[in-house]
Amino acid sequence: MNNNTMKITILGSGTSTGVPQLGCTCRVCRSTDRRDKRMRQSALVEYQGKKILIDCGPDFRRQMLEAGCSKIDALLITHIHYDHIGGLEELRGEQFNIPIFARGDVIDGLKSRLAYCFGEQPYPGAPHLETHEVNDFDEFECCGIKVQPIPVMHVDAHFIDDDKEYDIKLPILGFKIGPLSYITDCKTIAPQQVERLKGIPLLIINALRTEEHMSHLSLSQALEIIERINPGRAILVHMSHDMGLHREVSQLLPPQVELAYDGMTLEV
Repeated sequence: MNNNTMKITILGSGTSTGVPQLGCTCRVCRSTDRRDKRMRQSALVEYQGKKILIDCGPDFRRQMLEAGCSKIDALLITHIHYDHIGGLEELRGEQFNIPIFARGDVIDGLKSRLAYCFGEQPYPGAPHLETHEVNDFDEFECCGIKVQPIPVMHVDAHFIDDDKEYDIKLPILGFKIGPLSYITDCKTIAPQQVERLKGIPLLIINALRTEEHMSHLSLSQALEIIERINPGRAILVHMSHDMGLHREVSQLLPPQVELAYDGMTLEV
C-alpha cells in the first residue's frame, strides 16, 4: 500500500449495546454469521504512513488484538459517550503516548471521568492522555495529516416527562480525512455540511435500525443523506440488532451502499 492509498479497518460496527445484546434471543443475536457480531463502533485509518484511531470504545483491547495492531499515532474522538471512550484506560505504555483530538467539552469530560490520568501527579501506570482541543469548523493537523471536522447533531430533542419539559442538544464531530468522510452517532446534519461532502469517494455513516430513533439516523434517513451526498461508496455503521440480519438487509441496499462488519477493510 503506497502513501496515497488509504486503508480503513472497521474495528467495530455496532451500537452501544453491541451485538449480540446481553439477554436477547432474537434471530440476529443468535445468528452464526460473523457479520452479525458487532463490537462497539471504532475505526482504524492508515494513511500517509500513519495510523489514526477514530474513537476508543470498551472493546478497544480486543479490537486491536484481532486487527494485529500494536501501535497508533493519534486518536480522534467524536463525542463523550461511553461506547466511544470506554477503552481509553487501555492506552498504557510508550506505544500509546499519543495526541488525542476532541471538542473542548469532550476533553473536559475526560478530565472529570479519568481524573487520575491528569493533574500534576497522575496515578503511576495511568495512561498518558495528551489532549488537543478541536473547533467545529477549523481544519487541524493530526500527525502531519490535515483533518476537517464535520459538526453534526447527535441529539436535538424536546420532550415532556412527568409534566417537565426538557431540551437536549448534543453537538458532536465527524471527520473528513483525505478521501474519507467518517460520521457516527448523527441524527441531523446541516445542509452546508452535505454540500461540503458531495461526491466524496468514501462515506462512512451511522444507521442504527430500520425504525426511527431520537438520536440516531434510521436506515431510510441514512440512505436519504447518502443520496444527497452521492459518494463513490457508502458504508453503514453503528448498527443495533434491530437493523436485522446482514445478509437480508444487504439485498435491499442501493449498489454503492454496504453494511459494515467487524474486521471489514476498505481501500480508497
